[in-house]
Amino acid sequence: MLNQPDLARLILRLALGFLILLHGISKLLNGIGPIENLLAAHGLPAILAWGVLIGEILAPAMLILGVHTRVAAVLVTINMVFALVLAHQHELLALKANGGWALELPALFLVNAVVILMLGPGRYRVHS
Repeated sequence: MLNQPDLARLILRLALGFLILLHGISKLLNGIGPIENLLAAHGLPAILAWGVLIGEILAPAMLILGVHTRVAAVLVTINMVFALVLAHQHELLALKANGGWALELPALFLVNAVVILMLGPGRYRVHS
């Protein structure tokens, strides 16, 4: 009963996909201006900000559906590396007031994406 690797993969894909998709929807509704400013502050072209929509809208949808799952996991991984380096670098050694690591959520997203990359989509997916 507890040995359900395909169901576990589905749950992992759905959880990561929906949680990151919410970040992407927020950026769709509120604009990507802050991301453009962040990139410009690091000397990178602002046009790269559109990549956040790939990493937070397209890739999560692919994860949820199980379509090209490993590609989606790579896109989320790249997105999270950019987020960690550009937006959260100053929190690398920081703790929250409750003792948790300041980067626990982005780190968890990153690690989950890598795990999905390694495991693949499992049986419960849209076949492409």
